[in-house]
Amino acid sequence: MSGIAGTIGFGLVGTGVIAHNHAQAIQALAHRYDLNLVGVLGRSEEKAREFAARYAVPFASADSAAFFARQDIQVACILTPSGLHLEPALQAIRAGKHLLVEKPLEISLERVDAMLDAADAAGVSVECIFQARFTEGAQALKAALEAGRFGRLCLCSAYIKWHRSAQYYSGWKGTLAIDGGGAVINQSIHAIDLLQWLVGMPADIFAWKTRRVHLGIEAEDTACATLRFPDGAMGSIEATTAAWPGWERRIEICGESGSVALEDEKVVRWDFRDARPEDADILAQAAKNTASTGAGASNIIGFEGHRRQIERMVVALRNGAPMPIGGRAARNSVALVRALYDSAEQGRSIRIS
Repeated sequence: MSGIAGTIGFGLVGTGVIAHNHAQAIQALAHRYDLNLVGVLGRSEEKAREFAARYAVPFASADSAAFFARQDIQVACILTPSGLHLEPALQAIRAGKHLLVEKPLEISLERVDAMLDAADAAGVSVECIFQARFTEGAQALKAALEAGRFGRLCLCSAYIKWHRSAQYYSGWKGTLAIDGGGAVINQSIHAIDLLQWLVGMPADIFAWKTRRVHLGIEAEDTACATLRFPDGAMGSIEATTAAWPGWERRIEICGESGSVALEDEKVVRWDFRDARPEDADILAQAAKNTASTGAGASNIIGFEGHRRQIERMVVALRNGAPMPIGGRAARNSVALVRALYDSAEQGRSIRIS
């Protein structure tokens, strides 16, 4: 793919809570990278115009044909509910737009693959939002793993003990047809993506899921899984949206020569048998971190993570380089989530190909 010269225009498909993160992130980067937030596509003309007015976006519409026909939009941000990503993504692809898709890419591997195959055939790029990968803590942990500082890994785990109110579960949230599940595929997928990005995909998973508190939804509010990795390391996933008041997302990577724990962006344990000069700097930086968390509510997460990821995407588009988290890489998290669900529903261990 050749790089994009000149202004890169973004169009937002959807006007929900997460659309505000995208609008703020794009506008924060606009001057430095010559970006323009060109248009907004909403379910209704009124909602689209209200959103556009808030961010001084020049074009707002409920007409998808008119939106995707605009030549000044090079990147379409797909911000609809999870199970409604595919249809607007295919429209964007047919119009030659690159895609920036909120997590997860879609709710089934069949729908994910339909999107990715169409993008490959059209020669457009797909980027999926997993902003947790771009925090200082996650980047430092990834570098330590790649440097072999842990030795042989023994336990690699993710813990997501969050709280969502009964009022949160309205509309499409917690439905099987549109959300694709509950606490695992919606809230916990960020930690699941982090885990597999850091240490690779498990070979096998055995899981359970249930509804403990949010009894009115179709999907699970609580799940547990045990993992076995190809090299023999093990791990676990614990996920819930029923735990009051909600704790920070936690990632633990433990090996024979070192162990690290992250809570959201922050390094809370950084212990290695052989110390290195950079260790003190990593711990000092972590002590300054006061980033907001989504543990207790979904509307208090800032846009900084989106800004970091969109910045990297823009640099890749300028240079004709691969996406920071391209569609094939983002597919892994959906594959792992679906394997967890399959195991829980079938009551057996699932082999992950």
